[in-house]
Parts: sequence; C-alpha cells; structure tokens
Amino acid sequence: MNAEIANNKRALHEYTILETIEVGVELRGTEVKSVRNGKINLRDAFARVENGQCLLYNLDIQAYEKASWSQHEPRRVRRLLLHKKEILHLYGVCQVKGHALVALRAYWKGSRMKLELGVGRGKVSSDKREDLKKKESQREMAREISRFNRR
Repeated sequence: MNAEIANNKRALHEYTILETIEVGVELRGTEVKSVRNGKINLRDAFARVENGQCLLYNLDIQAYEKASWSQHEPRRVRRLLLHKKEILHLYGVCQVKGHALVALRAYWKGSRMKLELGVGRGKVSSDKREDLKKKESQREMAREISRFNRR
C-alpha cells in the first residue's frame, strides 16, 4: 500500500518526464516525524549526482514542533539511497543538455519514505500551450460523453 505524502504538479508543467525511478531518502528522526505530519514541500526539489552519490536539494521539510533541543534544518541537502548502477545511469542521463532530475512525488512504502524521481527535459512555452490544448480537448470529450450517457 502506497500512501502519497506530497505531489509536485509544477514539475509536470515545467518538464517533459522521460523516465522515472523510485529512490529512498536518508532522513533524521525529527524529519520523519514532520513528514508523517505532512509538513513536506516538493515544489523546488531536484537532484544531482556528485562524487559518486546522488544528493537531493531544496526538499523542504518543516521543523517538528514537539522536538526538544535537537532539530533539523528544513532545506538541508539529503542523500538519496540508490544502487551504484542506478547512480551511474542517472549521471549519464543528466549529462545531456536540458535534462534534469526532478522530484515528482513522495509516498510511504511500508514504513519507509520513497521519492519518485523523474528525468525531465525542460519545456518551452509552445509545448506548455500544446499540453493545455490537449487537456482542454480531453475535458470537452469527457463532458460530451457524460452528457450523452445521461440520456
């Protein structure tokens, strides 16, 4: 059972997602408590491969209110848990100009927090307009079908 924690809709608007991969995130104690309370924001989160490890930047996990003296930094750099083959694959993919590793969604898998990381290619404004046209035509079709089925 995968319980979704957060979703990054902006990434789907800004990037064309070419492939996705499930990764684990290295969290500290108070971070886990905050994520369980839903205090997580994926809006600007992205990943990079540096020094043979994959690092996640700008993942915002708010501070846990009930923590004692030990508290985490909300936007600290977090390590992603991947196999070496996967890291090398992502490194190769990210070397292509215009490709980026973007956090798409966060969810629970058992008792562990997983992150869906997408390899995205940046969209230009014409691509965004095409996507909006497609969505609008899909909505119109769905309306017409439901209107026809009501009769």
